[in-house]
Amino acid sequence: MLLVPFGIRRMMVRFAWLTLCWCLIGLQPLSAQDIYPSRTIRFIVGFPPGGGNDLLSRLVAAKLTETRGWSVAVENIAGAGGLLGANAIAKAPPNGYTIGIGSIGTLSINPSLYQKIPYKVMEDFTFITRLSVTPAALVVPASSPYQSVQALIASAKANPGSLNFGSAGNGTSHHLAAELFRFKAGIELTHIPYAGSGPALVGLIRSDVQLMLADLPAVLPMIRAGKLRALAVTTHERSALLPDVVSIDEILPEFDVSIWYGIVGPAGLPPEIVKTLNEAIRDVLALPEIQHKLTEEGAIGQASTPQEFSSYVQSEVARWASVIKQAKVPLQ
Repeated sequence: MLLVPFGIRRMMVRFAWLTLCWCLIGLQPLSAQDIYPSRTIRFIVGFPPGGGNDLLSRLVAAKLTETRGWSVAVENIAGAGGLLGANAIAKAPPNGYTIGIGSIGTLSINPSLYQKIPYKVMEDFTFITRLSVTPAALVVPASSPYQSVQALIASAKANPGSLNFGSAGNGTSHHLAAELFRFKAGIELTHIPYAGSGPALVGLIRSDVQLMLADLPAVLPMIRAGKLRALAVTTHERSALLPDVVSIDEILPEFDVSIWYGIVGPAGLPPEIVKTLNEAIRDVLALPEIQHKLTEEGAIGQASTPQEFSSYVQSEVARWASVIKQAKVPLQ
């Protein structure tokens, strides 16, 4: 048996302990990296505070903090019709710490509306989940003679170009939804763009324009106050808030338009992070209080898989590109 001097044995023990300590120290950063999220998630909204997408984002962020213990900070990067916020998401590092809200405008309309856009929708984003859909409503002034969609269409066919529709501006979802309605109905309508939905609704109430397709949550108080009359909603199904109001699809088959929102991140997000975010957000949307809050606002919670959301956005890009071309909407 080989005897090792005491001094050498002590040095060997000390070396072994040092080696173990260094191994443990080396493992700590790896363990921290494996736990997502380990720091604040930046949640970008491409519009000013107070709008529908901002309120929805803050509702989801607050519930992620409450239910998961995550730190989520909503950041408004407004401007250029949501382009600045969307671009900030697209250009962020793909580590899961910058995500944001995408909408019908930023993801499906803007690519065909703007001559230059700083991102490619299907290449520069990771699609995480759809959040919600909100019907629009076809509304007329309370003093309007039209009591039904059929009556309005019949009048427009009898007097081509005599009816004006208002919108929140050229290329907005309100404008394009009305153009799609015009194409489906086979009628001529004159577009009157306003500088925002507020002024457009004022013009509608005053009968400066004869009709408008506007977000249901925005016009619901005016409908209930007797200032506007809803002829139809634009989603395939009727709205629970206006159960007696028909959907346009009942009159013009396959007409289905909604204002939708979803969560996206930069391209290249690791699948495990996408899965974590998708599951967490789906759990939030399934909460009864969230469902109730969305219903109060005229919206419908509609979570999806990442693949479903990606396919949906791709189909929406193609649809609105066709409408923009057919309506000859001027590029911005």
